[in-house]
Amino acid sequence: MWRGYLGRHWPKMAFAGVLMAIEGGCLGVLSWMLEPLFDKVFTEGQSGLIWLVGGGILGLFLMRALTSVAAKALLTDVAQRSSTAMQVDLLRHILRLDQSFFQENPPGALIERVQGDTLAVQGVWSIFITGAGRDIVALISLFAVAIAIDWRWTAAALIGAPLLIVPTSLAQRYIRRKTRQMRAEAGARATRLDEVFHGVSAVKLYQMEEYQIGRFDRLVARIRKLMVKMAVSQSMVPGMIDAVTGIGFFAVLVLGGPEIAEGKRSVGEFMSFFTAMALAFQPLRRLGGLAGTWQTAAASLERLYRVFDIRPAVAAPARPVALPATTAIRFEAVQFAYGPKPVLRGLSFTAEAGKTTALVGPSGAGKSSVFNLLTRLVDAQGGTISVGGVPVTALDLAALRALFATVTQDSALFDETIRENVLLGRKDVDAATLARALDVAYVSEFVAGLPQGLDTPAGPRGSALSGGQRQRVAIARAVLRDAPILLLDEATSALDTASEAKVAQALSELSQGRTTLVIAHRLSTVRDADKIVVIVEGQVVEEGTHDALLALGGAYAGLCRMQLVE
Repeated sequence: MWRGYLGRHWPKMAFAGVLMAIEGGCLGVLSWMLEPLFDKVFTEGQSGLIWLVGGGILGLFLMRALTSVAAKALLTDVAQRSSTAMQVDLLRHILRLDQSFFQENPPGALIERVQGDTLAVQGVWSIFITGAGRDIVALISLFAVAIAIDWRWTAAALIGAPLLIVPTSLAQRYIRRKTRQMRAEAGARATRLDEVFHGVSAVKLYQMEEYQIGRFDRLVARIRKLMVKMAVSQSMVPGMIDAVTGIGFFAVLVLGGPEIAEGKRSVGEFMSFFTAMALAFQPLRRLGGLAGTWQTAAASLERLYRVFDIRPAVAAPARPVALPATTAIRFEAVQFAYGPKPVLRGLSFTAEAGKTTALVGPSGAGKSSVFNLLTRLVDAQGGTISVGGVPVTALDLAALRALFATVTQDSALFDETIRENVLLGRKDVDAATLARALDVAYVSEFVAGLPQGLDTPAGPRGSALSGGQRQRVAIARAVLRDAPILLLDEATSALDTASEAKVAQALSELSQGRTTLVIAHRLSTVRDADKIVVIVEGQVVEEGTHDALLALGGAYAGLCRMQLVE
């Protein structure tokens, strides 16, 4: 997967690779130039070569500086583009997944996947593609110089390298395991913060500040311990390289020292070799550190792969049928369960086109599941759901959902302006159409008194507006959508009397001529419905008008008596 993201930018990477090769190769040339500097200039006294050798070394450093800046700029751009593309693709993929996925994965954990895991991978991409190539080329050139001077000295310098194999392998496994734990804890931290900040009113009212701080403190303490363990593990490989390098230098001195003292080798050769090995020290340490860094990225990549591998169970049919001519809704023996818990047990009812059908019943009876199944946020395990005689599973998913406008008790407003919350990204709405929607929903009534009018920010989750105002914004959205089917889920249950009256009037105007399904606990709001369907434990127990069901004296009449007592 990550190769595909990087592969899109191969021309830039290829050019940057050439620049890094030049940058890395400069170190090899530098160590090679030290031999004539010591032997010709310092030992033999050919001072005229100082300008030539010195100018060459200066040129090497200038070339290294220029290629380093250019390569890093190019490859950082590649890393940023690749990681942001992954973030966008991951969000696109997640938003296409089923509702059950979001029930199993809290928002904080998903934020950490989209942001934290991709940033972890981005960090490794930046290190790898901006540093690994350069360091590899540098090592090759430096070892080439060292071998050219004396292959025995080079072998002696690397005598301790086999000691790195087993510890490095064990350290990498440990780092990956701890990284998985750390990423999971980071997701839990994001979830905890998300819940605390969105429930801040309850935290304050119930005086839960210290309780929540304590939970957060224990959570970040676990993350801190994991981070320390990871840091120690990641530093082990460079540390072991230090020890092995020390052994190598000692072996070279023992082997080469007598040869230089006896005049078999020149000081320039030794200084050139010594410089090559000394310059190889830092690239070798960095490459050793990348082993641990890669394990950190690998753990994040595994988490990303698991999300990308999930496929939605709710999908559009291969050959969708045309939209129906009418909007009558029919449920026939529908079976549905969340996991092992049955919710709908053979639910059957019809909502006639152009009329209002109300769904009532005790909490947990399965009323909200009807809306989720109708719009295919989830799919039923049995039975048939149809619109205009066409099963919803036979319709194109986007076309099906375009049939519905919804207004719920908890209207989802975004931290944007009121205008943007009404338009929801639409660019095809003219001023007259928008004004009409605002008038129908009674939004114009309160927007006129706001300092910035329609461009007033709604606040996080619409917190800058009252409950009634948020509902009216949601109704304005539904008016603009102009869909043939209207779904109302407890749209007025949380409002005061004055707000409820305004919202109810707006909903009444909106439902005119539309097939309307209403879920309501306040039975007073559905008295005028064309049909009332009473659902108990996932089954229809009664159907009829308000007066007919009262006269029947059954479940609906019992619900009405309970509300009168309340």
